[in-house]
Amino acid sequence: MITKHYESVVIINAALEDDQVETTLSRIQEAIKTNGGEITDLEKWGRKRLAYPIQKSKSGYYAVYRYTATTDIVAKVERIFNLDETIIRFLTIALDKKALEYLQKQKEDAAKRAEEVSDTSVTDKTE
Repeated sequence: MITKHYESVVIINAALEDDQVETTLSRIQEAIKTNGGEITDLEKWGRKRLAYPIQKSKSGYYAVYRYTATTDIVAKVERIFNLDETIIRFLTIALDKKALEYLQKQKEDAAKRAEEVSDTSVTDKTE
């Protein structure tokens, strides 16, 4: 089977406690891994205000999973998202070549900025 790169944005009910949110996030990771996917990146955006109420919630905990998987795995993972009551919304897209290049450039820029910050903090301490 052909493997592709995917990105799933998941919104979890923000009314949950932090440990419950972490449990849900780990269940999502396990669902992707047990179905044969490989997680390449995870971004936890945290609690954000929603643009409009979803299931009477005004805020949600956002998490972005980037992973490689075969096409049949996406349907299985989305079914798990649907059945999980703590997940109020999700969206999965296939990443194309341009999106992957953009994400790689973003990582490189972030690494460069982190290196510059560490260099300036070392310089400040030696002066």
